[in-house]
Amino acid sequence: AIFSGQVFAALATGNCVIAKPAEQTSLVAAFAGDLMYQAGIPRAAFQLLPGTGAVVGAALSADARIAGICFTGSTATAMHINRNMAQHLPVTAPLIAETGGLNAMIVDSSALPEQVVRDVLASAFQSAGQRCSALRMLYLQEDVADKVLEMLFGAMDELNVGNPWYLATDVGPVIDRAAKQKIDAHCQQMTQQGRLLKSLDVPDQGLFVAPTVIELDGIEQLGEEIFGPVLHVARFAANKLDAVVNSINEQGYGLTFGIHTRVDSRVEQVVRRITAGNVYVNRNQIGAVVGTQPFGGEGLSGTGPKAGGPWYLHRFVSEANTQLSSVNLPAVDTAALQKLVSSVAASASTRANPDIEKLQGLASNEGLEHDVTSIVDIRAMPGPTGETNQLSAHPRGLVLCLGPTRADALLQAISALAQQNSVVIVAEQAAELGELLQQSGMNAAGLDGSVEADSLRTLTGADAIMSQADVEQLRAYRIALAQRDGKLLPLICEHDEIDRLIVERHLCIDTTAAGGNASLIASGS
Repeated sequence: AIFSGQVFAALATGNCVIAKPAEQTSLVAAFAGDLMYQAGIPRAAFQLLPGTGAVVGAALSADARIAGICFTGSTATAMHINRNMAQHLPVTAPLIAETGGLNAMIVDSSALPEQVVRDVLASAFQSAGQRCSALRMLYLQEDVADKVLEMLFGAMDELNVGNPWYLATDVGPVIDRAAKQKIDAHCQQMTQQGRLLKSLDVPDQGLFVAPTVIELDGIEQLGEEIFGPVLHVARFAANKLDAVVNSINEQGYGLTFGIHTRVDSRVEQVVRRITAGNVYVNRNQIGAVVGTQPFGGEGLSGTGPKAGGPWYLHRFVSEANTQLSSVNLPAVDTAALQKLVSSVAASASTRANPDIEKLQGLASNEGLEHDVTSIVDIRAMPGPTGETNQLSAHPRGLVLCLGPTRADALLQAISALAQQNSVVIVAEQAAELGELLQQSGMNAAGLDGSVEADSLRTLTGADAIMSQADVEQLRAYRIALAQRDGKLLPLICEHDEIDRLIVERHLCIDTTAAGGNASLIASGS
């Protein structure tokens, strides 16, 4: 589904496609490719190119004829691809990356233990834990932890590990020997530390990994994703719920998250603070449904936009005539820039949401034709009875607007502020623009001058970069951003690419778990 979805999205927007599947899945990819040809997709528009990432993948991501790359896989590989693209591909070539996650679930004392066990089994062990959405870290409120674990261990004893061709099989093998060795080594290390709680017997032959439960003090001890049927468990006190959410967020990932509770206020409390692309309440956290639950993460878990979301296809097209500017401005001091970014970021929570009419007026007063639009909203998604699905758009954070001209910088700032971001402007007459925006109640500041690419390698606190500088400068910016560790920061070269100034989050709630679907009951009466 991931492979085909990327191919079809690219084709639907008028692109030709070279598809390189994971080297372990070449046969099924070839089968899928034949079905596409049978369906009428021209061979000139779609070609399969199997091979290793080190050879074929590296060559494709360094070929200037490639207009963009879609990738699903590890965070480390996504960073490597991004660095290759920055050096060789067009500066505006998109990377749409959906990467891994340290996906967590929180279970409080009000949750139904039977439902928790059902959903944990599916989330952690289905597909042998080889889903990017799979549950890796389970937090159990200490009041109910022993009871839930006892039921979970009993349910695990009923799992059938074996050949996935058979319907009776619950857990199949992992993808290759290297994966098995890495997972087994992790489990052995945890066993030596006395953290093993439960492990099943598995066949001696084949690439089977025992479904395993390991106890940790918290997610910070996990360090990296273990991509297999291994569930880590930690206990927490009821008054430490906020600390648990903070710890999960601090890991930097943000793909899937689950919570089991029958307390509505607790759902609101956690959902408001968790930074994850897909949040599930009182259900499992795998198997996002096309058309109902657009899928994708943030931070270390992906670049966006969400697959199946309203902005996905938009990322596969480009502006016919990108307007770039060249202005000779002195470079600002990196330390001064860092101080200003930190100051603006610190005050973000104290500022009210921007007034769209004021922003429109600022553009008009400068003689700029620009339709100021906000896409920060919540929309209901279709779904089955007994389930609520909502897709919401949220500000990305702090946007660095690098002009370089006054007009470029103002339009960039207005677009970013309209999506409720904070902005720091470094461009022609940026200090004046910053004061102008502050007087209108915006969280903004400016420095006159330009930013050297080297400054972007170490700058902290920025969540996106906007610039319409010349191609040479944009290339230097993109290379510098690609050399950073951590999440991939977008370089936005058009002021009206407002979809790249937000992050998308989806919320799915099983309404039957808390006593029924209130809206359905109301409609019946």
